[in-house]
Amino acid sequence: MVCLFFLLILYPSKVKFTYSKHYDVLEMSEKKIIFTENAPRPVGPYSQGVVSGNFVFVSGQIPIDSKTVQIVNGGIEQQSIQALENIKSILENVQLSMRDIVKTSVFLSDFADFKSFNAVYSRYFENNPPARTTVQTGLMPNVLVEIDAIAKKS
Repeated sequence: MVCLFFLLILYPSKVKFTYSKHYDVLEMSEKKIIFTENAPRPVGPYSQGVVSGNFVFVSGQIPIDSKTVQIVNGGIEQQSIQALENIKSILENVQLSMRDIVKTSVFLSDFADFKSFNAVYSRYFENNPPARTTVQTGLMPNVLVEIDAIAKKS
């Protein structure tokens, strides 16, 4: 119920209720799938990003170079740059920038990399940084970081 209330506040003109005997159905505006050659191609049933209303949801980006289709060499700094550049490319495809990001989720394979990651991340968000969650988790072999993002169109 809280989520439904939240959606009503965010999208008052886009929400339509359809009554069913068993449940209520919430319909939102259509979604637009984002694809750019400047970021890694999805390798499964997901999109690089989705536009829904004024929000852009960028799927988790790992440090794959879209030209070589390889995980970038180097440590957490190089991998963080590549993951963030992938996000930047996806956003640019819909005329947005890193300044439009309102929330990120960061997944580190080793929390010992937090300080080095943060140094790179702070260069992309010097002023008014987005809300962020950072956790340590298991990632693919040789992947030190994965980042997803939510941006908002003005």
